[in-house]
Amino acid sequence: MEALSSFVGAINSIVWGPLMLLLILGVGFFLQAGLKFMPLLRIGTGFRLLWQGRKSKGEGQITPFNALMTSLSATIGTGNIAGVATAVFLGGPGALFWMWMTALVGMATKYAEAVLAVKYREQDELGNFVGGPMYYIKNGLDKKWYWLAPLFAGFGAIAGFGIGNGVQANSVANVINTSFGVPNIVTGLVLMVLTAGVILGGIKRIGDVAGKLVPFMAIAYIVAGLVVLLINISELGNAISMVFTYAFTPVAATGGFAGAAVMAAIRFGVARGVFSNEAGLGSAPIAHAAASTAGPVNQGLIAMLGTFIDTIIVCSITGLAIISSGVWSSGESGAALTSLAFETALPGLGGYIIAISLSVFAFTTILGWSFYGEKCVEFFFGVKSLVPFRILWCLAIPLGAAADLGFVWLLADTLNAMMAIPNLIALALLSPVVFKVTREFFASDGATEKSSAAE
Repeated sequence: MEALSSFVGAINSIVWGPLMLLLILGVGFFLQAGLKFMPLLRIGTGFRLLWQGRKSKGEGQITPFNALMTSLSATIGTGNIAGVATAVFLGGPGALFWMWMTALVGMATKYAEAVLAVKYREQDELGNFVGGPMYYIKNGLDKKWYWLAPLFAGFGAIAGFGIGNGVQANSVANVINTSFGVPNIVTGLVLMVLTAGVILGGIKRIGDVAGKLVPFMAIAYIVAGLVVLLINISELGNAISMVFTYAFTPVAATGGFAGAAVMAAIRFGVARGVFSNEAGLGSAPIAHAAASTAGPVNQGLIAMLGTFIDTIIVCSITGLAIISSGVWSSGESGAALTSLAFETALPGLGGYIIAISLSVFAFTTILGWSFYGEKCVEFFFGVKSLVPFRILWCLAIPLGAAADLGFVWLLADTLNAMMAIPNLIALALLSPVVFKVTREFFASDGATEKSSAAE
């Protein structure tokens, strides 16, 4: 087992190494430049379409709004609490700057993913729309590239049980046990029942639950984080200064912090940023393909907001709370570091806020990733696999909650990164399609943006 862990660890260091991070940033910047920075200039348009997208606009199972909420249910998770803290712990305050850079180019990546997902989606035997990287590879690229489709779906199906199920259940069980003394297996069984009540109803029920729960949990966490920043307002300016300074300057060892080179800030900032917002991994377009949207560009403009909300807003609040509270150099890492930052500002309350937030975030991640996983499995085995997959997904939750997931986390993290390889290749090859569809949308006399703005 030790030899296997070492082998997977070696692969992990490669797939999350400089070449992968350069590939993710490079493809994102290429798309952003090719789109003439439209995703950054059209953020307001995206939010307007999101508000209007509470109602169905075309063919699909869920509203454009609920498609984004389903996507956010999977991305706003432990990465926003534990991932940001880990990035700061390993890379210093400058890691937050590189998380921002990842998000700014990642908005173009997420936009392109959703445009292609809607354009090349199919209907399965049940009449439901299915899409994502495996389908835009299959339907958009030459047959010689088809092998990338099962490669993505295979990695996604396996990675989901780790990164989207076991790891999430384990995180919830541990934090509930630490804060409230509830045994891990009890938390796992409760999570299993709650999850089954949602996912056995399919994407419509997942979308309905996500559409209500995700906005509530995100706003509640943002408000709590802003309270912490307000309490630390005198240190906020210095915290922001450190973010920019240490993005380009090595940070010396201090307190329990071991020090970090600039490369560490870049590596861990980009890696944790991608882990949090999933731009480039190819998971989110699976949800956006189910949207009843007016067209690919409409959904792309909504989809790109996922990266903005997840990283620029939620992750920034976590990171600045940790840095401004002064605990970033305490030697703590992960969720414990974020909990310490909130507890320092809100004694007796901050730790419970993080415990509850982490639990809700992880639960919604389990819901979102269940849909991603089942669509990857459906790609291979058709709709007959859906119910067995959902049952298996639910049964895996208490196992994950009670198990030691050191190796599972490592394997899932590795496969999660490997999902990005076929997806990024497809995005680069299909970029002319994205550019063309986008140009035609904004050049058309009856652009949906204009007509919808008047509604």
